[in-house]
Amino acid sequence: MKLKIYISMFTLFFLLVIDLQAQEQVTSIITGKVTDMNKQPVLGMTVEVQERGIETKTDMQGQFKIQALKGDVLVFTKEGYLTFYQEIFNTKEALGIQVNPTIAEAGENDNVFIPFGVIKKREINGAVSTIKASNLAQIPMSSLTNLLSGQASGLNVWQTGTQPGSDGSTYIIRNRASFAGSNLPLTLVDGVERDFSDMDLNEIESITVLKDAASLAWYGNRGANGVLLVTTKRGTAEKTRFTYDLQIGSQMPTSLTKPVDSYDFARLYNQALQNDGSPAFYSAETLANYQSRTDLYGYPNNNFVNDFINNNALVQRHVLTASGGSQAIRYFTTLSFFDQNGLFKGAETPTFSTNLQYQRYNLRTNLDIQVTPMLKVQLDMGGRIEDRRQPGGSSATFLNTVFTTPANAFPILNEDGSYGGSSLFPNNPLAQLKSKGYTSQLTRVLLGTMNATHKLDFITKGLSASLFYTFDIQGSYTSGESQNYEIYQRSSTGVLTRFGTATPLVYQASTFSNTIRGNELWTGLDYKNSFGKHSLSGSIRYQQAEIFTVTAFENKRQGVSARGSYSFNNKYYLDLVASCTGADNYMPGKQFGYFPAMSLGWVISEESFLKKSTFVNYLKFRGSYGLVGNNATGETNKFPYAYLYNPSIGGYAFGNSFTWAQGGSENKLPNPDITWEKAYKTDIGFDLKLFKNSLSIAGTYFNEIRKDILTNPITPSIIGMTSYNVNDGETRLRGYEGTIDYTKKIGDFTFYLGANFTSAKNIILRINESTGLLDYQLQTGHNIASVNGFGKLMLISDGIFQSQDEIDASPVQKFSGKVVPGDIKYKDINHDGVIDSRDMVMTDYNDTPDSYYGIKLGGMYKGFDLSIMMQGVNGRTIQIRSLVMAGSSSTGFINQFSTDAWTPANPTAHYPRLGISDRGNNTVDSDFWLKSGDYLRLKSLEIGYTIPSGLTDKLHIRSLRFYLIGFNLINFNKTGMEIDPEMNLAGFNSAYPYVRTLTTGLNLKF
Repeated sequence: MKLKIYISMFTLFFLLVIDLQAQEQVTSIITGKVTDMNKQPVLGMTVEVQERGIETKTDMQGQFKIQALKGDVLVFTKEGYLTFYQEIFNTKEALGIQVNPTIAEAGENDNVFIPFGVIKKREINGAVSTIKASNLAQIPMSSLTNLLSGQASGLNVWQTGTQPGSDGSTYIIRNRASFAGSNLPLTLVDGVERDFSDMDLNEIESITVLKDAASLAWYGNRGANGVLLVTTKRGTAEKTRFTYDLQIGSQMPTSLTKPVDSYDFARLYNQALQNDGSPAFYSAETLANYQSRTDLYGYPNNNFVNDFINNNALVQRHVLTASGGSQAIRYFTTLSFFDQNGLFKGAETPTFSTNLQYQRYNLRTNLDIQVTPMLKVQLDMGGRIEDRRQPGGSSATFLNTVFTTPANAFPILNEDGSYGGSSLFPNNPLAQLKSKGYTSQLTRVLLGTMNATHKLDFITKGLSASLFYTFDIQGSYTSGESQNYEIYQRSSTGVLTRFGTATPLVYQASTFSNTIRGNELWTGLDYKNSFGKHSLSGSIRYQQAEIFTVTAFENKRQGVSARGSYSFNNKYYLDLVASCTGADNYMPGKQFGYFPAMSLGWVISEESFLKKSTFVNYLKFRGSYGLVGNNATGETNKFPYAYLYNPSIGGYAFGNSFTWAQGGSENKLPNPDITWEKAYKTDIGFDLKLFKNSLSIAGTYFNEIRKDILTNPITPSIIGMTSYNVNDGETRLRGYEGTIDYTKKIGDFTFYLGANFTSAKNIILRINESTGLLDYQLQTGHNIASVNGFGKLMLISDGIFQSQDEIDASPVQKFSGKVVPGDIKYKDINHDGVIDSRDMVMTDYNDTPDSYYGIKLGGMYKGFDLSIMMQGVNGRTIQIRSLVMAGSSSTGFINQFSTDAWTPANPTAHYPRLGISDRGNNTVDSDFWLKSGDYLRLKSLEIGYTIPSGLTDKLHIRSLRFYLIGFNLINFNKTGMEIDPEMNLAGFNSAYPYVRTLTTGLNLKF
């Protein structure tokens, strides 16, 4: 920590000293005019002082005015203008001002954010995708990651939660490449490792997906899984602009469990007992009373789902932004409020609500200060306050009660108004909402960044120094009120028996948690200059970071990263990237590693044989190769290389004394050679533009060999101790990805169509496995992932036994005490006449898709606009055992799927017989319970209308747009079940329902 402070102070002092030496640099106001080929003014063209963030636009006469320094480069860009004329009124030779329209002429204007830099898309040689935040649906979502599904090739996003405040997603780049460590990409906000899912969408300018070695080697041993580089918005040198966004709408469950009524439950429960060889529990008289529904206290018939789950919940979002400034100071500020309610019905009490609720306030201010003509400072501050509320007994417990309690378990309220319940079912959902209290978790996050850049042109033109430092802190505070309730079980004669003890409402013990503080330092030099047709640029940074938590050792990392780029005539490109990075969780002397990479690019459309083509506007071939590391290797202990000891529990006895002496026990045997995973990445691709840039196509082939993956050590059990894993695993990931975009304008109508597709398959090349496994049970040669809730080894099913004769003629199945008609039949893989663990085979089923895609289309006509986004996956498998076999012995494992269980009268049923005991044969892992998890989803549909400018001008506002958006609208899948395959358990068991969102909104600019 002291070293970092000293470096920061020295660097800042150095920048201030050299700034005093550079005061002789003089600024001038440059004025000019831009015209097209017909000498007509070009309005709205961006004129930018390259690399200084100073820009302006041409007015109605094509004129502009901008402040520049000697040696500055002016860049002119506007979509659709490939060739134009510009006239500088001041003498540009005297000032050394350069005009650089060549990048614009290539039709490759888009800025791409890279680590601590911005370059043009034309200069990219690797595999990089960019998602502009302005193209994402303005939906009130608690997690931004959900908006990224289908938006970019190589980025696979799937939802893992929908509960307010836990509306999260998991995302990977391309596919899994490690079977041991984390496959999550490194997520950076403005260059710093930060979570962006809880940010507001209006804070973000773009999200860059870095996928190849040349893009990732900068991050050394943290970059192998890819990087999401989130860039926040910044102000511009213009008068203050305000925007206000409002969305208000409703969230509705897409699928919910449909519980059977009391009569069907009792009937099916009897059926399960009879299948077990036991007598029926419910008499014919009881069944008749359930059917008649005349005595709902003695014979209750609840539908807890209808009674306690609403069919919609309110969600809203309000965002106010202000941006603007001058050549000296530019600012961007945003303040937002997000409110998401839960679906629980009847959660209001006189003093509080126990419904789920998530509220969040986001604040961000980004400042750009031109302190002197040579010194620029960026000061950024982002923060948020989050408040999550749920019932005192937890939402999962409440949902489990609602979704799994039988309809006949108890009346919700007895005749005297007391809570119903029983010794078997002690949880009453109404009591959980009304008489259990609530829990509130308040989270505060503050993110601070300082970035200073000083031009060193007095040393050599194009040289600059920088200092980047962050201070991040967050913490959570949990509080609430709690109480307990009592339930009364009603006997057949109406006598009530109490269970539990009611307690008054009291404050919970408040706790602090998740307290984290992080600091990160990057400092170094940048260089960029042109020499005729030659362009050269480079960066070198020293970085050091520390993360502190209250209950664990601090994490430290350190390193140096460098990047050099050369281009000739905007046609041939070369990038060299390397880093030396280290982490403190490895053996001293083995903490650092070297990660080099290179990339090449050739803009073949600049060659003479294509340059005059009217068909091909732009064609570039690119490729990269290099080494990147992953230090998230799956080891839970901080120092796996060291001998560690645990304090003894109870101690040891010595001699003939009965007194315990305190001692210790040895931990796992260490591995002093443990290290990070190594990824050797190869990418080859192209970028193509056709038909006057209206059609864009890009494609990439990739191949990655991942080595040194942690795998089980091969040590004999006779040593009596476990040891840490060893770096002996190897995998391969390869595939291809591509994008296509087409835009056509016909009069006042503009139409666009785009798609992206990724196919990425992995395979295990080497892994240490248990001895004695049969060849068809080895993981080597198979893919990495498995189906959630299942192992890779499973039995192969062969239908359902229809008769005892069929059972007698088949191999003996050993997974339960008895096998009867209606049980699942399995194949005898090793042909020994017995079905046991030796008949389990290694499979390639997994719930991570082999391919995924996104489709977007839309159009604009005058003030109207339409946007449609679809997203889908292929090669994915889900298991339905957790649905069909859900429940417990208390519920008889009866649920809505039980009506399609096998019986002699229903031999073609989809599911095996019902049973309460001895169920092992039908619950063992097998392909019987697997379904295709492929789906195509209408992710979003947006319709908008912008008020004509003639009317808004009269109202003294810049623009006003109204719109309607639907999110997660329709799902097409192959399951044949009323579930959502992306989250197949959502709305069942104890999982919050999957929801669709319908929203109306407005965007006001003034």
